[in-house]
Amino acid sequence: MTIQVCIGSVCHLKGSYDVIGQLEDLIEKNELSEKVDIKAAFCLGNCVGAVCVKFNGEMYSVQPSNVGEFFENVVKKQVI
Repeated sequence: MTIQVCIGSVCHLKGSYDVIGQLEDLIEKNELSEKVDIKAAFCLGNCVGAVCVKFNGEMYSVQPSNVGEFFENVVKKQVI
């Protein structure tokens, strides 16, 4: 499965690189490297909220402060 994280200018200012770094750490800590990839993407079209993240066909607004919650409630539930 792939997590796409927008690195366009608006999302960059909202912390997209922090989101990517935290997701990479969580994927490694949970030993999901074989199942989940992270890819940077330019504008995913949802610039209104926080950092735009696309996972399994759904769009999410993720802030650096709630990456762990997103990972636990969305990613892990769909991968494991």
